[in-house]
Amino acid sequence: MSLDTAWQVAIEFAQMSLLAFGGGTSVLPEMHRRVVEANAWATSAEFSEMAGLAQAAPGPNMLVVSLIGWKVAALPGALAAYLGMCGPSSLLVYVFSRFWERRRQSRWSLMLQTSLAPITIGLALASAYLITAGAGRSVGAFLVVAVTAAASLWTRIHPLWCIVIGALLGLAGWV
Repeated sequence: MSLDTAWQVAIEFAQMSLLAFGGGTSVLPEMHRRVVEANAWATSAEFSEMAGLAQAAPGPNMLVVSLIGWKVAALPGALAAYLGMCGPSSLLVYVFSRFWERRRQSRWSLMLQTSLAPITIGLALASAYLITAGAGRSVGAFLVVAVTAAASLWTRIHPLWCIVIGALLGLAGWV
Protein backbone atom coordinates (compact mmCIF):
# COMPACT_ATOMS: atom_id res chain seq x y z
CA MET A 1 0.00 0.00 0.00
CA SER A 2 1.11 3.53 -0.63
CA LEU A 3 1.64 6.48 1.64
CA ASP A 4 -1.43 8.03 0.00
CA THR A 5 -3.49 5.26 1.57
CA ALA A 6 -1.88 5.91 4.97
CA TRP A 7 -2.76 9.61 4.63
CA GLN A 8 -6.36 8.68 3.78
CA VAL A 9 -6.46 6.48 6.90
CA ALA A 10 -5.07 9.35 9.02
CA ILE A 11 -7.68 11.78 7.68
CA GLU A 12 -10.57 9.38 8.28
CA PHE A 13 -9.50 8.71 11.86
CA ALA A 14 -8.72 12.38 12.55
CA GLN A 15 -12.29 13.26 11.63
CA MET A 16 -13.66 10.53 13.91
CA SER A 17 -11.35 11.64 16.70
CA LEU A 18 -13.29 14.86 17.09
CA LEU A 19 -16.56 12.93 17.50
CA ALA A 20 -15.34 10.63 20.27
CA PHE A 21 -17.37 11.94 23.22
CA GLY A 22 -17.12 9.47 26.09
CA GLY A 23 -14.09 7.70 24.69
CA GLY A 24 -13.08 5.99 21.50
CA THR A 25 -15.65 3.23 21.83
CA SER A 26 -18.40 5.77 21.22
CA VAL A 27 -17.28 6.17 17.60
CA LEU A 28 -17.23 2.47 16.76
CA PRO A 29 -20.48 2.76 14.74
CA GLU A 30 -19.04 5.58 12.64
CA MET A 31 -15.72 3.75 12.41
CA HIS A 32 -17.59 0.65 11.17
CA ARG A 33 -19.43 2.74 8.58
CA ARG A 34 -16.24 4.29 7.26
CA VAL A 35 -14.04 1.21 7.39
CA VAL A 36 -16.55 -1.39 6.18
CA GLU A 37 -19.15 0.44 4.12
CA ALA A 38 -17.52 3.61 2.78
CA ASN A 39 -13.94 2.45 2.11
CA ALA A 40 -14.29 -1.37 2.08
CA TRP A 41 -11.05 -1.74 4.04
CA ALA A 42 -12.49 -4.69 5.99
CA THR A 43 -15.58 -6.85 6.17
CA SER A 44 -18.02 -6.55 9.05
CA ALA A 45 -16.71 -9.84 10.49
CA GLU A 46 -13.09 -8.64 10.24
CA PHE A 47 -14.05 -5.37 11.93
CA SER A 48 -15.69 -7.28 14.80
CA GLU A 49 -12.62 -9.51 15.13
CA MET A 50 -10.29 -6.51 15.31
CA ALA A 51 -12.54 -4.75 17.83
CA GLY A 52 -12.73 -7.91 19.97
CA LEU A 53 -8.98 -8.39 19.87
CA ALA A 54 -8.45 -4.76 20.86
CA GLN A 55 -10.80 -5.18 23.83
CA ALA A 56 -9.07 -8.37 24.98
CA ALA A 57 -5.53 -7.00 24.67
CA PRO A 58 -4.03 -5.07 27.55
CA GLY A 59 -3.82 -1.35 27.06
CA PRO A 60 -6.17 1.18 25.51
CA ASN A 61 -9.26 -0.16 23.78
CA MET A 62 -8.50 2.10 20.83
CA LEU A 63 -5.89 -0.39 19.73
CA VAL A 64 -8.52 -1.26 17.12
CA VAL A 65 -7.52 1.79 15.07
CA SER A 66 -3.95 0.51 14.83
CA LEU A 67 -5.21 -2.92 13.77
CA ILE A 68 -7.36 -1.36 11.06
CA GLY A 69 -4.50 0.85 9.91
CA TRP A 70 -2.18 -2.17 9.80
CA LYS A 71 -4.67 -4.12 7.69
CA VAL A 72 -5.05 -1.24 5.26
CA ALA A 73 -1.46 0.01 4.91
CA ALA A 74 0.88 -2.02 7.16
CA LEU A 75 3.09 -0.06 9.60
CA PRO A 76 2.53 3.39 8.01
CA GLY A 77 -1.21 2.74 8.19
CA ALA A 78 -1.09 1.65 11.82
CA LEU A 79 0.85 4.77 12.82
CA ALA A 80 -1.37 7.03 10.71
CA ALA A 81 -4.55 5.56 12.19
CA TYR A 82 -3.33 5.86 15.78
CA LEU A 83 -2.00 9.41 15.37
CA GLY A 84 -5.13 10.40 13.46
CA MET A 85 -7.38 9.05 16.21
CA CYS A 86 -5.43 10.40 19.16
CA GLY A 87 -3.87 13.61 17.83
CA PRO A 88 -6.77 15.97 17.09
CA SER A 89 -8.83 15.07 20.16
CA SER A 90 -5.79 15.29 22.45
CA LEU A 91 -4.93 18.72 21.11
CA LEU A 92 -8.54 19.88 21.45
CA VAL A 93 -8.75 18.61 25.04
CA TYR A 94 -5.47 20.31 25.94
CA VAL A 95 -6.61 23.66 24.60
CA PHE A 96 -10.18 23.38 25.89
CA SER A 97 -9.24 22.17 29.39
CA ARG A 98 -7.64 25.50 30.24
CA PHE A 99 -10.87 27.27 29.34
CA TRP A 100 -13.06 24.65 31.04
CA GLU A 101 -11.30 24.78 34.41
CA ARG A 102 -12.10 28.47 34.79
CA ARG A 103 -15.81 27.89 34.10
CA ARG A 104 -16.31 24.44 35.63
CA GLN A 105 -19.22 25.39 37.90
CA SER A 106 -21.06 27.64 35.46
CA ARG A 107 -24.64 26.77 34.55
CA TRP A 108 -23.94 26.07 30.88
CA SER A 109 -21.00 23.74 31.60
CA LEU A 110 -23.13 21.68 34.01
CA MET A 111 -25.91 21.49 31.40
CA LEU A 112 -23.41 20.42 28.75
CA GLN A 113 -22.03 17.64 30.95
CA THR A 114 -25.54 16.44 31.79
CA SER A 115 -26.63 16.41 28.15
CA LEU A 116 -23.56 14.53 26.90
CA ALA A 117 -24.09 11.57 29.27
CA PRO A 118 -27.12 10.04 27.45
CA ILE A 119 -25.47 10.63 24.08
CA THR A 120 -22.39 8.73 25.25
CA ILE A 121 -24.53 5.86 26.57
CA GLY A 122 -26.43 5.66 23.28
CA LEU A 123 -23.22 5.60 21.27
CA ALA A 124 -21.81 2.84 23.49
CA LEU A 125 -24.97 0.77 22.99
CA ALA A 126 -24.78 1.31 19.22
CA SER A 127 -21.16 0.12 19.33
CA ALA A 128 -22.17 -3.01 21.23
CA TYR A 129 -24.88 -3.73 18.68
CA LEU A 130 -22.49 -3.40 15.73
CA ILE A 131 -19.88 -5.69 17.27
CA THR A 132 -22.57 -8.21 18.15
CA ALA A 133 -24.08 -8.13 14.66
CA GLY A 134 -20.67 -8.69 13.08
CA ALA A 135 -19.89 -11.62 15.37
CA GLY A 136 -22.22 -14.01 13.59
CA ARG A 137 -25.83 -14.74 12.85
CA SER A 138 -26.17 -18.28 14.19
CA VAL A 139 -28.33 -19.23 17.16
CA GLY A 140 -25.16 -20.30 18.99
CA ALA A 141 -23.53 -16.91 18.40
CA PHE A 142 -26.59 -15.10 19.74
CA LEU A 143 -26.66 -17.37 22.80
CA VAL A 144 -22.99 -16.71 23.52
CA VAL A 145 -23.58 -12.95 23.19
CA ALA A 146 -26.67 -13.09 25.45
CA VAL A 147 -24.92 -15.17 28.13
CA THR A 148 -21.84 -12.94 27.98
CA ALA A 149 -23.95 -9.79 28.31
CA ALA A 150 -25.85 -11.28 31.26
CA ALA A 151 -22.61 -12.41 32.92
CA SER A 152 -21.12 -8.94 32.47
CA LEU A 153 -24.18 -7.23 33.92
CA TRP A 154 -25.04 -9.49 36.83
CA THR A 155 -21.83 -11.20 37.93
CA ARG A 156 -18.27 -10.29 38.72
CA ILE A 157 -16.85 -12.67 36.11
CA HIS A 158 -13.96 -11.02 34.29
CA PRO A 159 -14.94 -10.32 30.64
CA LEU A 160 -11.76 -12.02 29.43
CA TRP A 161 -13.13 -15.36 30.66
CA CYS A 162 -16.22 -14.82 28.52
CA ILE A 163 -13.99 -14.15 25.52
CA VAL A 164 -11.95 -17.31 26.19
CA ILE A 165 -15.10 -19.44 26.54
CA GLY A 166 -16.56 -17.93 23.35
CA ALA A 167 -13.32 -18.62 21.48
CA LEU A 168 -13.27 -22.22 22.68
CA LEU A 169 -16.90 -22.69 21.63
CA GLY A 170 -16.02 -21.26 18.23
CA LEU A 171 -13.01 -23.56 17.86
CA ALA A 172 -15.20 -26.53 18.80
CA GLY A 173 -17.64 -25.51 16.06
CA TRP A 174 -20.56 -24.89 18.42
CA VAL A 175 -20.90 -21.23 17.47
